[in-house]
Amino acid sequence: MIARLLVVGLVLGHGLIHAAYLAPRPPLTASGPAWPFELGHSWPLGSLGVSGDANRLVGVALVAVTIAGFALAAVAALGVAPADVWTAGIVVGAMASLALLVLFFHPWLVLGVAIDVVLLWAVLAVRWVPDNLTT
Repeated sequence: MIARLLVVGLVLGHGLIHAAYLAPRPPLTASGPAWPFELGHSWPLGSLGVSGDANRLVGVALVAVTIAGFALAAVAALGVAPADVWTAGIVVGAMASLALLVLFFHPWLVLGVAIDVVLLWAVLAVRWVPDNLTT
């Protein structure tokens, strides 16, 4: 039970950290780091001629899909949703997260990319599911 709750917490935590893209930027300080969660600027979208407002719209949609996918996976891991929802939720959440992190890239967010890749590998290549889903 503890392991299942840990998986749920990690999946939900990874999904919810993406909400930082929606939070207002904190005030800059002289010695403080730059805010990595910025939806106003996207090099890939900018090179396609996409404006700042459209950038934000794409980013908000990706944040919503990311959180929803990982939340569905967490609900499945708890045994509330069907087992098939686990894999689908992880794939949808991780793919949306990867798209968000690539489109609005900041070097600090490489860990998020690594988490998404590991999750995709675990559910697609290894076919891993939390123990309660295999019964």
